[in-house]
Amino acid sequence: MSVLMLALSALTLGFVHGLGADHLMAIAALAVDTRADRRRGRVMQTAVGFAVGHTVVLAIGAALALTFGWVLPTAFESGAERLGGAMLIGLGVLGLWSVWSGRAYSHLHQEIGGPTRWHFHFGRSTHRPHAHSSVPTLMGAVFAASSLRALMLLEPFGASAAVLAVPTLLVLIILFGLGILASMSLFGVLLAGVLSLHAVETLGRVSAGVISIASVSLGVYWMLF
Repeated sequence: MSVLMLALSALTLGFVHGLGADHLMAIAALAVDTRADRRRGRVMQTAVGFAVGHTVVLAIGAALALTFGWVLPTAFESGAERLGGAMLIGLGVLGLWSVWSGRAYSHLHQEIGGPTRWHFHFGRSTHRPHAHSSVPTLMGAVFAASSLRALMLLEPFGASAAVLAVPTLLVLIILFGLGILASMSLFGVLLAGVLSLHAVETLGRVSAGVISIASVSLGVYWMLF
């Protein structure tokens, strides 16, 4: 297989990996709220932040495997999948609580003398406590755990990876990560477009509730199957 074909394959595999149902549902559950003033910037920051956290963890794990030969046990992968399912359930439950009580919401906030950041608030809209914009990045990192062992074993690249030089494999892993970033960012663009539609704006609480219920359902499925 030519170097170009390997590179395209790695990029494509990363793109497809980023479109995993658990990844997209987590991004949607983090991005949605019940208010009408949804903004494209917040949704995009959620998707990109999740993608960055996910990619960094996979890249570090693969680099450690190539450098030191470390490989995680099978039990770790199984436990990480259950953790991901539990987090989806948690996000869904939090979303349903937000719909019911109106006490959890997210928005973009201009830092004093700094950039605009995404925040997730707990409490009424007049209250101050909130989780910082690192939340989507941390979530992305946690959701990467279930795929970490497979990438450390270079499974996405097939048996031919065993005969490739380490620098070549590192480049493939970087391209794999770029593919993840591209697909999740694209999903962010599409999600922002959907959430900005007038019909969704009007339904507000209903749309947030639907996404929350879907998150819980997928989380239960992920844990049981």
